[in-house]
Amino acid sequence: MQPMFSINVVPSLPAELGVLRELAHNLWWSWTPDAIALFRRLDRDAWEESEHNPVRMLGMVDQAGLEAAARDDAFLAHMERVNDDFQRYMSAPTTWYDKNHGSQPQPSVAYFCLEFGLTECLPIYSGGMGVLAGDYLKSASDLGVPMVAVGLAYQQGYFRQYLNADGWQGELYQENDFYTMPLTLEVRDGTPVTIDVDFPGRQVLARIWRVQVGRVPLYLLDTNVPENRSDDRHITHQLYGGDGEMRIRQEILLGIGGVKALRALGIRSGVCHMNEGHAALLGIERIRQLVSEHNLTADEARQVVTASSVFTTHTSVPAGIDLFDATLVDKYLGQYYDALGMSRSEFLALGRKNPGDEREPLNMAVLALRLAGATNAVSPLHGQVSRRLWQGVWPGVPEWEVPIISIDNGVHTRSWISEDMASLFDRYLGPRWAERPADQTVWEAVDDIPDEELWRVRERRRARLVAFARHRLREQLEQRGAPPPEIVRATEKLDPDALTIAFARRFALYKRATLLLRRPERLGEILDNQERPVQVIFAGKAHPQDNPAKELIRDVIHLTRTNGLQNVVFIEDYDMNVARYLLQGADLWLNTPVPLREASGTSGMKAAANGALNLSVRDGWWAEAYHPDIGWAIGRGEVYEDHEYQNEVEADAIYDLLAKEIVPLFYNRGADGLPREWIARMKNAMNAVVPAYNTNRMVIEYVERLYSPAFRRHERLSADGFERARGLAEWKARLRQHWAEVQVVGVETDTHDQLPVGAELEVRASVKLGHLSHEDVLVETYEGALDANREITKGRATPMPFVRVEKGVSLFVGKVCCQVSGLRGFTIRVLPRHEDLAHPFEPRLIAWGP
Repeated sequence: MQPMFSINVVPSLPAELGVLRELAHNLWWSWTPDAIALFRRLDRDAWEESEHNPVRMLGMVDQAGLEAAARDDAFLAHMERVNDDFQRYMSAPTTWYDKNHGSQPQPSVAYFCLEFGLTECLPIYSGGMGVLAGDYLKSASDLGVPMVAVGLAYQQGYFRQYLNADGWQGELYQENDFYTMPLTLEVRDGTPVTIDVDFPGRQVLARIWRVQVGRVPLYLLDTNVPENRSDDRHITHQLYGGDGEMRIRQEILLGIGGVKALRALGIRSGVCHMNEGHAALLGIERIRQLVSEHNLTADEARQVVTASSVFTTHTSVPAGIDLFDATLVDKYLGQYYDALGMSRSEFLALGRKNPGDEREPLNMAVLALRLAGATNAVSPLHGQVSRRLWQGVWPGVPEWEVPIISIDNGVHTRSWISEDMASLFDRYLGPRWAERPADQTVWEAVDDIPDEELWRVRERRRARLVAFARHRLREQLEQRGAPPPEIVRATEKLDPDALTIAFARRFALYKRATLLLRRPERLGEILDNQERPVQVIFAGKAHPQDNPAKELIRDVIHLTRTNGLQNVVFIEDYDMNVARYLLQGADLWLNTPVPLREASGTSGMKAAANGALNLSVRDGWWAEAYHPDIGWAIGRGEVYEDHEYQNEVEADAIYDLLAKEIVPLFYNRGADGLPREWIARMKNAMNAVVPAYNTNRMVIEYVERLYSPAFRRHERLSADGFERARGLAEWKARLRQHWAEVQVVGVETDTHDQLPVGAELEVRASVKLGHLSHEDVLVETYEGALDANREITKGRATPMPFVRVEKGVSLFVGKVCCQVSGLRGFTIRVLPRHEDLAHPFEPRLIAWGP
């Protein structure tokens, strides 16, 4: 039955409690313990029943309870204190950004992502990338970065997980009621603000919801509006749901619709950040707008868009990239060919690794790489993997020079630290641990925390984890209809004093969740030790269509029922709330991805901040962070061709580490009952990990290394009616037309069989430039060690100054510095040079010497 009218009914708060509504609608509360305590104090049962959603909770508290709170002087004083803190935060006269980069009249950065994990009461995330994006916005707010973010408002979000009696994963999809969540519908003159996006034969409308993340607004697009037809209303139905056609619809809405939404809201950001290739179509819409509104050609507009776009890649393998068949692109984006004045082949070439290959699908990562002036990976090792993976996008450029830098991921420390640990930090580190988490000097004071106090916090959090796990296990069994004796046994599972290992993450084959269980009999010997008990808690979801990953979950469940593995449990429906209990209560955080497949991973960073130690394959962030004083590494980063052999070797390494090092260290107690050596490692881990791997440091790096240069390029190319953008496009066109004429025709140097370290060798290069000028090119010597195939490895480039032109040949003279002993070699290369390029490889043109 369809309603004739709809009305949004809001809680009737007493005037004295009015500020609660404002507090509830700003996610600042989610990383502020005193604010959380305030809402919990109002009605603890409603807080839990609402799944920690203060907006919904305010509507659940009966009027008598609200009136009682309005008369409670202690509650009002608490509310006033929290509100004062909130107002000071929101109106701080100077932030890190203000001090270092000055104030901006408009948000200078727009951050696009397909998912955001901000709090468990806003389930529009599935895993690590979304939670990272949420943490990123929180730190951008803390630092005062003038940023907006764009995503999608999923009606069902990601699924709720349950397991049947056999351990097979099932999925439940619950409707999100946006009106009882911390969202605000964007309205103008009493009417919702909407945008329209062209789809085949129709326009799809989307309204815009705002989530206020401290100082940063996150705008979410929602196609579930009556004007749309049924299948279009489902575009924002589920995160990562549906087929390839649904995915391209979602990515059109995110990229194209997101840019239109910002325009509709009057927001004109200088820099756009594509967090993964899902958002790459934002570049296409930005180009279209510039062509339409400023009479630029697509090539001229692309100079502006590329200069001011940033792309972060999170994938390590081609299988993780969205690919769209050309016919699907024709169907949904064909209208852009004419709008941009481009042929079909020219448009599709933007997203093809090999632009001339008509059989290639449109690759969203390649599209993002071609439309971004700056690209980064998320850890140093991931940077190496990414440069190898995407080298073909820059033909002729050596792998180690492919322009993909690395910026380590991090975590929003305050969002993940337990209240107990936060109180300890307040007492011994002072307020700077929360205000300046990237300051190494702050964390050096961790050594001043008395061992007994730190250990008491760890024991208290482990006990809370055990209590939480028992409660969840009981609920799981009751929902499955398990017999009463089995339910009773669940309440006795786990030991609050035992060494607790956690494995919690998305279940995917490459993450190898069952590696620990590979040899049940050997693991059982470690776990089932009455004097030194060990227990393992698993949690994680498999994608609904990933049956092999679901089989891993079932394997875990089956193995937990075998003798000797009774200390292994699986907690269903992994979300941010479950993660928080595990991260704050586990002693050892386990991570076992196939080497070179984990881009970064952030859960181990959160665990370390709470005093847990990491046991991980040397992949992602741990490849760089690992040191024997802060945790344990599984292997040395070896990669074997035989995957089964790799699994066997690394499983044995886990058992050896547990039996010979980890378990003995944990139970090596002094007369006072404290594991002093274990605690020393905890302190070392906090000191090393927290300041290096937090999103404050991460945001600062993005601002200084990516956003600020991109913003300056945007301002320069947009000035004076886009004069420089037009000039750059014209210069690139001339360069492409004549680059085949560039040729190194001669190289001269003094003949030497050997030279001492420190010597310099003069080199003279004769270069034909055809219709180009010496001012258009950068000529360099390229010197480095020779490998077994007499190829230069990881060479070093040195510019060669121009000297003169004789008979159409330009002479460049430079020096090769012999800084390192061994067999070395050098050659000459020619690159484009222009002051408005983001880097010399941007035109993707290079000429090497003979």
